[in-house]
Amino acid sequence: MTRIVRRPGAFACGIDAAMDVIGGKWKVLILWALDERTCRFGELRRALPGVTEKVLSSHLKELEDDGIVHREVYAEVPPRVEYSLTPLGFSLNAALEPLGRWGSDHIFRGAEGSGSGAAPAPGAGAASEVVVGMGHRRS
Repeated sequence: MTRIVRRPGAFACGIDAAMDVIGGKWKVLILWALDERTCRFGELRRALPGVTEKVLSSHLKELEDDGIVHREVYAEVPPRVEYSLTPLGFSLNAALEPLGRWGSDHIFRGAEGSGSGAAPAPGAGAASEVVVGMGHRRS
């Protein structure tokens, strides 16, 4: 059964269309894990503590139907299945990087406890590493 994709005019805006693809707690985390490398189902499950098999399987199927994830089945005994990002999936991760930076900035702003809402000065705080984008680290 294939997923029914809404026609472009059914979305209120581009964010609405994007959220239709990445909505839910686990999809962006699946994208992050697959951005690092190709994974088997069990590897993804271990990389995402708390996700159930049913939810992971469902989200992978939806991402595959949307052209974001590629599922490769190898004719071996026992069968081996690997998941990877398609070029569209990599472009989606690139589009999510600014959101990841915003999230990191927001977390660090709250961690400072200043209450003023002002961003911490560059180099302030004990953190020597900042998470940017979809989990990539920059020193």
